[in-house]
Amino acid sequence: MADRKSSSGSRLTVRRKEKAENEAKKEEKLPKEGEKPPKEGEKPEVNGKNAPMENGEAAAAAAAGAENGAAANGDKPEPMELPPFEIITGDRMDPFFFKFQFKNVEYSSGRNKTFLCYLVDQGSDGLLRGYIEDEHAGGHAEEAFFQQVLPNYDPACKYTITWYMSSSPCAVCAGKLAEVLKSRKSVRLAIFSARLFEWEEPEIQAGLKALAAAGCKLRMMKPLDFTYTWDTFVENDEEQFTPWEDCQENYEYYQDKLADILQ
Repeated sequence: MADRKSSSGSRLTVRRKEKAENEAKKEEKLPKEGEKPPKEGEKPEVNGKNAPMENGEAAAAAAAGAENGAAANGDKPEPMELPPFEIITGDRMDPFFFKFQFKNVEYSSGRNKTFLCYLVDQGSDGLLRGYIEDEHAGGHAEEAFFQQVLPNYDPACKYTITWYMSSSPCAVCAGKLAEVLKSRKSVRLAIFSARLFEWEEPEIQAGLKALAAAGCKLRMMKPLDFTYTWDTFVENDEEQFTPWEDCQENYEYYQDKLADILQ
């Protein structure tokens, strides 16, 4: 009998304890007098202020709010837009960019922009020199050259233009350049490229052929061209350029491919 009383008393004690704990939890969840209940996506107030959310929580809450709002309006959430692409121009580029972007490797992983170094001989009007870099490129460097560097064309003036490019033009740019050369008879353009851009693609090959047929001189950059570009267009602090080990071999590889395309 004593054991039963002891057992029943202990069960009663446990039940009372559980009940007290449940009531305490309910009190924690209920807002205090004068406080507003937290909205969806918000942390409960601490000392009258919303507790800050972690970065991941804030992003998730913002995304959830946007989706809920769009669902309420019957609309789909709009995709995030990337910032507009930018064309960068300058006199001399960073040496790191040159060594990385102009390296004439066969597989150009991570080199997703074009650097274009230019010389423009306008006869009595003087010489223009500088470089263009397309940053993501809503307009490519080749097109930007004729918009920003040489926007005005004087048929009475002869233009001798030389480009040293980190990679050869894409199919679209090659077609646009061919049209420029056909319409501007006094423009002479030579393009020396460190690498061939997607040279196996038929549209790239057709673009390069059209560009050559329009009078453009196309050639791959030799080791001496890399040295000249380093001396002329790079902030080199009077440091001499040392070509990488396979620079000559890679030039010959690309030059053979270009010759096959243009034959």
